[in-house]
Amino acid sequence: MSRTRQHHYDVRTVWDGAAQGPTRDYPSYSREYAIEVAGKPRLQASADATFRGDDALHNPEDLLVAALSGCHLLSYLAVCALKGVAVVAYQDDAIGIMEESAGAGRFTVVTLRPKVTIAAGSDAELAAALHAEAHKICFVANSVNFPVRNEPVIEVAGP
Repeated sequence: MSRTRQHHYDVRTVWDGAAQGPTRDYPSYSREYAIEVAGKPRLQASADATFRGDDALHNPEDLLVAALSGCHLLSYLAVCALKGVAVVAYQDDAIGIMEESAGAGRFTVVTLRPKVTIAAGSDAELAAALHAEAHKICFVANSVNFPVRNEPVIEVAGP
């Protein structure tokens, strides 16, 4: 028997740029905005610098790649814990590719490149294989319409 559960994520997005003036013309308005989630720190964001945003702030494209990377990390740690693989370190240098055409853009691929260190005595082959299982259960990867590739590297910690 399959049981469906819903989870709700309430996010408020507030345009902070209005203090610098209204949207009179395309080049002049501020792209800065805030993301608010109850009980969590406010996150300041902007458009990518390519689109007249503030390069010092996070942008939606950064956040999408970070969401995919973070979801894979959490999914991977869960399957490793369940299968007896002791992960002692994890770092992902993920990269997303977005293409623009005729004023519109879309991501064409995100590549996750996790470097995972497992404890001595853990199964390195199993650790590598579990990335595929983690990908299958990652909520965010299951929600996008472009490929999310995975290029993991597994290292075994010294004794």
